[in-house]
Order: sequence, then structure tokens, then C-alpha cells
Amino acid sequence: MTLPSADTPLYNHPLPEIEQWLKSRGCQQDRRELHCWQIEQLTWKAELSLDIDQLTVRYIEAGADGQDIQRAFKYSLSRQDIEAAVFSGP
Repeated sequence: MTLPSADTPLYNHPLPEIEQWLKSRGCQQDRRELHCWQIEQLTWKAELSLDIDQLTVRYIEAGADGQDIQRAFKYSLSRQDIEAAVFSGP
């Protein structure tokens, strides 16, 4: 499966290619809620949700007070921009 160029908005990517992209970045799909994904890095972990019009990311206990940090990225952003924002961590 070949992804569109990195500067292509995420809404122009077919769902199977978005799923393959997330897997290639180390994300694991939730078996019960297929729109939900988890990733764990050395210094942070997060839950990603493929919502209707955006990708929502919740960094677990990443705030200064141990609270979760949540961010949302519209699918109109390029895959490159979303990747840079999401996978750089909280």
C-alpha cells in the first residue's frame, strides 16, 4: 500500500492507508473500538481517536499536574503536519 505524498491533507487518504500509517508509526488498534489507537513511547503514551472530522490525541498523564493533555487535528492538515505534531509528544 502506497501512501499519498506527505503534504496531502489527511482527508484525501483512504482509511486503510491511514490505518497502515498509524501501524507503521507504532500505534496499536483497539480490538473493540476500531477507531481508537494506542501508542507508547519511552517518555509518553497516548490514545488516538479517528473522529468524524479530526484526529484526537490524548497524552496520558502528560500535564505538569499529572492530568491528561488532549489535542485535536483537523483532517484538512497534511499527514506530514499531523505526524510532526502528534508523534513529537506532548
